[in-house]
Parts: sequence; C-alpha cells; structure tokens
Amino acid sequence: MNFVTRSIALSCSPQAAWKFLADGGQWPRWAVHNVLASTPLGHDRWQIQTPRGPGVLQIRGVDAYGILDHEFIDPKEGKWNVPARVVPISTGALFLMTLERPPGMPDEFFRRGLADLDDELARLAQLL
Repeated sequence: MNFVTRSIALSCSPQAAWKFLADGGQWPRWAVHNVLASTPLGHDRWQIQTPRGPGVLQIRGVDAYGILDHEFIDPKEGKWNVPARVVPISTGALFLMTLERPPGMPDEFFRRGLADLDDELARLAQLL
C-alpha cells in the first residue's frame, strides 16, 4: 500500500470545518498523535512539537475551493506533502486527506500511522 485516502464526515458547515482546519493552532486539539503543540510562525506556518521533536506545519489553503493541502515537516520522517479537502455533503462537510508512504518506510509503520490518523479524525468529528 503506497497511497491511501482517509475521510471523516463532520456535522458542521464546510466553511466552519475549513476555518477550523486551516488554523494550525487548532491541530493539537485533534491531531493528538502527531501535533502536541503549535506556535504560529506567520504566513500559514506553525512551529509544531511532534512526538519525534520539533517540526513545521505549512498549510496551503484556498477557502473558496475547500483546499487544505499542507506540508508536514517531521524531524525524523522527513517532509510529507498532504493533499486535503473539505467538501460539502448533505449533513455538513467531509474532510479528506491523501497520504503517500515515504520510500523506505516499512508498511507496518505506515499502517500504524494510519491507525493513529483514524483516531485523530474521530476526535476531529467529536470537536466539530
């Protein structure tokens, strides 16, 4: 498995979901396995504390289209470019993220990370 898309239905408007997710200061509230703390650096960049040390979160959002692409720079695992979207659905919004397994990362570690992401997305749905 090299690519996977995860999604979660959110019971809020797409605009509210996008605004919350575009704020890297909110990520420690839901991305509890990967973002322990965040401090704004300006220009949609945040210094983040991860379980593996300090990193950077750069969000490249376009609210009119629900785009929340981001770059997650991890001190040990390197840089992840993550396409992400918020799309309208009849009951609110759907948040989607596509992840690519980095070259050399064992499939077992990638699957473990996906399990953590599933937990984080469930927390996000509880918040929104």
